[in-house]
Amino acid sequence: MRKLAAAVVAAGLFVGGMGTAAAGSWGHELKMYTTGAAFSGRYKWEPKFQHRGAFHVRGRLSDADPGDGHNVYLRAKVEGYGWVRVKGTQRKTVNIDEIFFDGAVLETNHAQIQLCRDRGSLRPDNCSDLRKFRR
Repeated sequence: MRKLAAAVVAAGLFVGGMGTAAAGSWGHELKMYTTGAAFSGRYKWEPKFQHRGAFHVRGRLSDADPGDGHNVYLRAKVEGYGWVRVKGTQRKTVNIDEIFFDGAVLETNHAQIQLCRDRGSLRPDNCSDLRKFRR
């Protein structure tokens, strides 16, 4: 009985340690804020032959001011292409797991990302500072 209990404890510690190591090894921390919106997550550059060497972003996009009636979004751009929007939801937090890449090359080397609050068509959106990344 003692051996069984020791084996169960050892297996639990091993599996728990694997989860901690995997979570800690996924990319670099990325936090962005603007009035009414917040993003907290991580980013990484994919290897050359995996996901086309893409800029990979994963995290939580939040409507930080649920009473304002505005939506939030992330926008990202890689070299040579236009902006891509990743929309959030009003009054909620959504999980984001997006890959941005340049399909003409094996490895994307430059990316830009910005967090914005969509204020409608009559008023300009307010956005965080533009973050630029280089492999």
